[in-house]
Amino acid sequence: MRPVRYVALGDSLTEGVGDPVGNGWRGWAALLARGLCEPPAAFTNLAVSGAQTRDVLEAQLPAALALRPDVASVLVGVNDTLRRTFDIHHVAERLDKVYAAFARQGTALLTACLPDPGSMLGLPGVLGHPLARRQRAVNTVVHALSERYGALHVHAAEGDWVDDREMWSSDRLHPGERGHRQLAVRFHGLLVDAGIASGTAPAPEPEFPPPTKSASLLWLATAGTAWVVRRCNDLLPQLLRLAVDEMRHRARGTSGQLDVRAAQAVSMALASLSLSVPEPMPLPEHRAVPGQRSLSEGVAVPGQHSVPEQQPEPEAA
Repeated sequence: MRPVRYVALGDSLTEGVGDPVGNGWRGWAALLARGLCEPPAAFTNLAVSGAQTRDVLEAQLPAALALRPDVASVLVGVNDTLRRTFDIHHVAERLDKVYAAFARQGTALLTACLPDPGSMLGLPGVLGHPLARRQRAVNTVVHALSERYGALHVHAAEGDWVDDREMWSSDRLHPGERGHRQLAVRFHGLLVDAGIASGTAPAPEPEFPPPTKSASLLWLATAGTAWVVRRCNDLLPQLLRLAVDEMRHRARGTSGQLDVRAAQAVSMALASLSLSVPEPMPLPEHRAVPGQRSLSEGVAVPGQHSVPEQQPEPEAA
């Protein structure tokens, strides 16, 4: 019997940025992997900093499916909101294909909705609101598709942890070690409730002291500044146009129209997705874990639906 396999897909959050160990990053997914079972699950982290939904669909998903994982996590979408090419229809189509592919293999899927970067960075309203509107759209899609495919979902877009500075690294966008541990603990609890995880939960308290103030300032002056420059080159011209549009609507008292427009775009994006549902493919036999339900008997997640074989659709340029 093969060992339990866990594959993580996504961007810098899942790569582990904000939780340094040695010369690299660790992160919530690696912490979670240790608590899935005994001995620890076979863990592969395919997440790459800066990844968008397109990167997950086209590059990370094929590698993940080849491993035939028992558990897969897909946390992505924030970087899409920071690009001038943002289109919620494309985001929904890509996420639907990714989630469906794992459902067809009978893989237990982990998802999360996330805070918007504008509020985390403390941007003024006319700049922050357009980004918040985009992230709300992504979160709505993730919520809907997570329910459709029976994913184990962590609502991380709001709550005390968002406002707790001890949870976040110096860049204000990525969790620090404490925040990564919080995510790992919450996902572990869902997996235990679903009868999938049988190992010891990750410790919620940090193992290492937080970075010193001087180290944080050094990071912000080097890597952090480079990150801002890259994003500004791509997003800033459009963000300024969005800010002007925001101010015009405020002056007219019609700001609500922007929210209505965004909600309509999300509804249309979700309505365009296929709704047919087939039986999932059985997983190959794997090593039994004490107290764990077999994932080859159908994903051990309450309310999960099987999913149809979808034909690939042409990607918009």
